[in-house]
Amino acid sequence: MPNTATRSGPDAPPPAPPPAKAAARRPAASQLQRRGARLGWLFASPALLVIAAVLLFPIVFSVVMSFSNVDVTGSGIHLSGTTTGNYGILFDSPRWRHALYFTVLYTIGTVVVEIVLGTAIALVLERLKTGRGWMMALLLMPWAMITVISAQLWAYIYNGVYGVLNSVLHPLIGHDVNVLGTPVEAAVAMAAADIWKTTPFVAIIVLAGLVMLPGDIVEAARIDGASAWTTFWQVRLPLLRPTLAIAVMFRILQAFGLFDLPFVLTNGGPGTSTESLAVLGYRVLFTDLKFGPGAAVATSTAVLVLLGCLLFLKVFRAQVGTEEN
Repeated sequence: MPNTATRSGPDAPPPAPPPAKAAARRPAASQLQRRGARLGWLFASPALLVIAAVLLFPIVFSVVMSFSNVDVTGSGIHLSGTTTGNYGILFDSPRWRHALYFTVLYTIGTVVVEIVLGTAIALVLERLKTGRGWMMALLLMPWAMITVISAQLWAYIYNGVYGVLNSVLHPLIGHDVNVLGTPVEAAVAMAAADIWKTTPFVAIIVLAGLVMLPGDIVEAARIDGASAWTTFWQVRLPLLRPTLAIAVMFRILQAFGLFDLPFVLTNGGPGTSTESLAVLGYRVLFTDLKFGPGAAVATSTAVLVLLGCLLFLKVFRAQVGTEEN
């Protein structure tokens, strides 16, 4: 057997560094990494300061205002003392309870429909061999449209005098149709406009998850004789749950903070039937000029969204852990 230790020539491996030199290189490398990290934080500090000023300051000021006595004078807003009376006014208000009930029900209904439709659209797009790029571009047009503009377009469709929906249904039923004039129909019409706009967002996220699924597992299920339906429910859907969880999280955050669509489409009406928590907070703050209760509405809404997302993540992780065990 040839002795590899004495091998020389161009194919010979380089000699290993002495242990002392290798140990000396590691502290030098870690010191260089720390220096690079400090330099990175230094370059990022202006952007972080701007984010803190734009994002964190309004949040902290809103929380402080919600626990303060707020006096509005000609010279501005003055905070004095500490109180929980703003939240007492909030919790005793039937208007706030109705806005909370409507926002929660609206969020659950729209998110469930969007997840189902978005997953179905993603499955169709996945099977397309040609034209997938064009279909995705067309699919993203509603999502790319500004919500205020799409809400105004849907308001023209729903108009009870010259709207497209009224023009279609009037010859069939014999009278004008004003879906925005009654509470239930207005809520359903607003949910339909929201689903039309945001389902493409869910479909793109689910499609990305479908593309990333390991093909060997799906192929093994098909070889074992599983049908397409069985493969989806027992193989692909469990693997898609992290992707679906991300889509649900984004949609809960967006739907619970709903403002522009009801503000433009229904203005919270008829009456206050489609008034979300965001619209209620806006009206209390800027219409009624009750800054303390308005800040309490904003703070309580943010806390409810945070608790809802944490609860959803806890349930999701528990379910995934049970399946893995």
